[in-house]
Amino acid sequence: MLNKSINYIYTGLVTLILIVFLTACNQEQQENKVLSEKDMIERGKYLVTFGGCGDCHTPKVFGPQGPTFDTTKILSGSPANEHLAKFDPTILQPGNYVLFTHDGTATIGLWGSSFAANLTPDVETGIGGWQPEMFINALRTGKHLGAGRPILPPMPWQTIGTLSDDDLRAIFAYLKSLPPIKNKVQEPKPLNELLTSK
Repeated sequence: MLNKSINYIYTGLVTLILIVFLTACNQEQQENKVLSEKDMIERGKYLVTFGGCGDCHTPKVFGPQGPTFDTTKILSGSPANEHLAKFDPTILQPGNYVLFTHDGTATIGLWGSSFAANLTPDVETGIGGWQPEMFINALRTGKHLGAGRPILPPMPWQTIGTLSDDDLRAIFAYLKSLPPIKNKVQEPKPLNELLTSK
């Protein structure tokens, strides 16, 4: 009787260990699963769409329902010919300090002006010359190209930079799959330059 109980306990322990081992192996296989290029692009598209990247990086057209994405310029950034409207500098106070252009692709704040970047793979004006590591470093460090000037508000690089390398690579793969659009986005200007040019 005692031997039977020991056999049941032993069998139960072996079964439990086997279940834990197989579960761990399955989880490791899922984590190490390499996505195909197509799956990676789809994952990137999902993340870009869910993250609302087009809200700032895509120019808008205006109709009866208000602004909608200009589907001919998806993620091409603030239009090169975008002009900042005149503004009352007294509005720029802590707590009330961001002004958006009519289509949301450019902003003015206490830092000055910033313009949403061209994220299409155009070599001259977009990210066509970038490598995945440059893209990941930019979003981890908040520096343009991962080593240049600071990425300015309202770009939420601090949040996006917390994504895994795999997710950031998927976003980059999706952006590189877009049609390249030539659009040279303006350089940011510091606030004192904006105020003296008025």
